[in-house]
Amino acid sequence: MTTIIDCLHERGLIDALTSEELREIVKQPIRVYIGFDPTADSLHLGNLVGIVILRWFQKYGHTPVIVLGGATGRIGDPSGKSSERPLLDDQVIKANVTAIQKNFAPVLDFNTPSVKPLFFNNDEWMATYSFIDFLRDIGKHVRVGIMLGKDSVRSRLQSEEGMSFTEFCYQLLQAYDFYHLRTQHQVMLQMGGSDQWGNITAGIELTRKISQDNAYGLTYPLLTRSDGKKFGKSEEGAIWLSSERCSPYQFYQYLVRVADADVIKLMRMLTFMPMDEILTYEKQMQSSDYLPNTAQKRLAEELTRLIHGEEGLETALRVTEAAAPGSKAALNVETLQEISSDMPHAALPLVEVLGKKYVDIAVKTGLFSSKGEAVRLIQNGGAYLNDEKITDSQLIIAQDHLIGDRFLLFGAGKKKKMLISVENHLPENE
Repeated sequence: MTTIIDCLHERGLIDALTSEELREIVKQPIRVYIGFDPTADSLHLGNLVGIVILRWFQKYGHTPVIVLGGATGRIGDPSGKSSERPLLDDQVIKANVTAIQKNFAPVLDFNTPSVKPLFFNNDEWMATYSFIDFLRDIGKHVRVGIMLGKDSVRSRLQSEEGMSFTEFCYQLLQAYDFYHLRTQHQVMLQMGGSDQWGNITAGIELTRKISQDNAYGLTYPLLTRSDGKKFGKSEEGAIWLSSERCSPYQFYQYLVRVADADVIKLMRMLTFMPMDEILTYEKQMQSSDYLPNTAQKRLAEELTRLIHGEEGLETALRVTEAAAPGSKAALNVETLQEISSDMPHAALPLVEVLGKKYVDIAVKTGLFSSKGEAVRLIQNGGAYLNDEKITDSQLIIAQDHLIGDRFLLFGAGKKKKMLISVENHLPENE
């Protein structure tokens, strides 16, 4: 019989365990937690690893506990950061806490009472704890030498900027979170990315000193690309889980463009696809008759469906089809109006469109960073207008370029698109 640890290990989701005892502990149902600081009003693709792991634990009969850092978010975790985070306003933090709760609904099961996820906000127990009392009750159990030895602290102390006392205390606050959850809510396991090892072990040490209760930790690899950079970033910014921040189309497009070297890794870490199927794709990719991008399309469909539902996936596929070179039949007013909110778009008045150069409009809307870049792409055959290739860098936009007198679809390469809606468009009888 396999355990949750075996499952996570097979999928590349374990970096380290604080104790091998955990392999026995998880044979019985326990409560497990991961903390998420509300630094934005949405979580991003990198955070999805933790949510997926919570769901795996849930599938094996364990109860997921989500701690939203209403208190710790006011400070900012220095782990893995080269400089101090800007402090957020309390009202912004409260709004972010409320907003990011929605990111868990698509992945976790909220309908099974025995393993229904529990939400906590650490501001609930920290807001009323006075500074003096916290130092007397908790601070006396912690040795500064041990805190200084943590990787997250040592690396920052050696940096040019150094570390503020505020950030230095972050690990003590997170340690107290684990102690509180262990003693008040029977949470036995804390999990986090590999950069959280110091914070997790600090909580285990504090818990054992004060209550003598056993507590355990598990870290998982950070979501990084084959070139070492973090996943979840694009030219447009972070790949957010909220559709308000990143449309299903943009989410799908990011994933369908993942490098061959990374696609199998993402299937393992972010999806619930059976391992047999993943290994089949891995084998197919080594074959000479493999159709390029097949695995990426499967990954993009699976994850878009998981985060945005069947409807979101259908929207992403519809927009992808409409924006693909050669799909002229799909480029009508009704289709473009329907998908306008699901792809990068800009609105321009008619006087800034008609009689203007394609290159100038493309730069103004942000499709290209400069006229030089636009001209080079046109010369290389990579610029499009309404899915037709542009060959003239001096092309002037005329009325007959407008789709239904109100839309233009610009393209840079086959993937990057910009839908332009023309305001004060010409009446149909003109």
